[in-house]
Amino acid sequence: MDKIWLEHYDPNIPAEIDPERYSSIVDIFEQSVSTYANNTAFINMGHSITFAELDTLSAQFAAYLQSEGLQKGDPVAIMMPNVIQYPVALFGILRAGLTVVNVNPLYTARELQHQLNDSNTKAIVIIENFASTLAQVIEQTNVQKVLLTQVADMFPAPKRWLMNFAVKYIKKMVPKFSIAKTESFLSAIKKGASLTYTRPEISNDEIAFLQYTGGTTGVSKGAMLTHRNMVANLEQISSVLQTVIQPGKELVVTALPLYHIFALQANCLTFVKFGCPSLLITNPRDMTGFVKEMSEHPWTVITGVNTLFNGLLNTPEFNDLDFSDLKFALGGGMAVQRSVAEKWQKVTGKVLLEGYGLTECSPVVSVNPPQLESYKGSIGMPVSSTDIKLCDDDGNEVPMGQPGEMYVKGPQVMKGYLNRPEATDEVIQDGWLLTGDIATVDEQGYFYIVDRKKDMILVSGFNVFPNEIEEVAAMHDQVVEVAAVGVPSESSGEAVKLFVVRNSDELTEKILIDHCRKNLTGYKVPKFVEFRDELPKTNVGKILRKELRD
Repeated sequence: MDKIWLEHYDPNIPAEIDPERYSSIVDIFEQSVSTYANNTAFINMGHSITFAELDTLSAQFAAYLQSEGLQKGDPVAIMMPNVIQYPVALFGILRAGLTVVNVNPLYTARELQHQLNDSNTKAIVIIENFASTLAQVIEQTNVQKVLLTQVADMFPAPKRWLMNFAVKYIKKMVPKFSIAKTESFLSAIKKGASLTYTRPEISNDEIAFLQYTGGTTGVSKGAMLTHRNMVANLEQISSVLQTVIQPGKELVVTALPLYHIFALQANCLTFVKFGCPSLLITNPRDMTGFVKEMSEHPWTVITGVNTLFNGLLNTPEFNDLDFSDLKFALGGGMAVQRSVAEKWQKVTGKVLLEGYGLTECSPVVSVNPPQLESYKGSIGMPVSSTDIKLCDDDGNEVPMGQPGEMYVKGPQVMKGYLNRPEATDEVIQDGWLLTGDIATVDEQGYFYIVDRKKDMILVSGFNVFPNEIEEVAAMHDQVVEVAAVGVPSESSGEAVKLFVVRNSDELTEKILIDHCRKNLTGYKVPKFVEFRDELPKTNVGKILRKELRD
């Protein structure tokens, strides 16, 4: 396909970016903390740190990690919500020449054990609130070092003591746990202050992140995102946003978790590069508290998923906020609904932009220009140095206007799935990443998602893969056959529904959902169960999920 979208780019956006401009994310980080040293870098629950402080703290943590015998490239996991410790740990790990493994704090023990073992994680930085999950599986992993932190550890005393006490003993938000040989994150940073940090040579082909995803099917896989992948995508995003963003002058609201690739790249790394602060929202589910935090800062950009924007719009206090500084909102992770986008623009006076990406693409593939005047229903145009073609089931390009599977090529496409060459070969063919998403393109080069080829279910922007849900449901001894599909949900975009053949009427919807809840993260737990005498199958016995969805 000809790159017809280039004719409609803003004049300031280049057709190509240079993925070799920086050798690593660390290069970009060092440039920013030097240029914007006195600027605020992160704000959380009323406390903030500057880029200079972030530089010092992350270097101290990097020095500590280097002193602990970790070898270059070793995986180190981060398991925490949006608190200031996250960027300190993140940049400390990268600066030590190690690989970041992002872990969802809401994982069940089964999910956590798989990810730690699959990545061969050597150390983990974890917030105490979720340490009880780690305690259940740590003996079955290769984790040698556990660094514990508490919610308010980055705050000054006495606020730190009071908040941590309240979280642990008054709100009782820290379940009891027992893990041998732990150390506090603050102690590690303090030790690092008396050590010498040695800046390693980092080549752009080294893995920066092991970002876990279901890929196209089945068990969660580690997408190997190199420094080159992440730098390239950062340059691609920057080339679009530099048309509206003033370096050092913006404030981005970060409510999506930083362990999610969208917030990691579009918020954390992008706004560090631009020298702008991020307002970290630790618990966005508390919409009233979330809006109150927003009311205390002159924010100019916000990113989120459709359900987040919808939640804000349905929080009465949100309508009373001052939107005069807002430049744009960016939605991704799941489809932005027209009704939400139009209501957003009516309330805020600013457009809700939509973009498209995948973990395997670091993640951004396309985005609408910030100059867009109203919601378009499109996922935008491919970012610089990115090619997209639409193909039929045989890999042949379809004619203009016809739907086809999106194939993506660009420097942001992952190196592959960790230790899974066959799975990698399934999705990367001749340099093209097969997304599994069906789309169309118009004459201006704007792409539109029309369907998903794969069976993946999208719950509040998170991938849920039917194979995993079915495997867990089938663990119940009264389940004979099971199929999981996505059904429309007003609150989360899609919800998981199970179709089940059972061997006893004693098995009820509640019993099966409770069984799944013990083994799955909350967003993966089925919301509906329908019992049937039999499930539709192909002639080789494969259950027809599509027929059940229809």
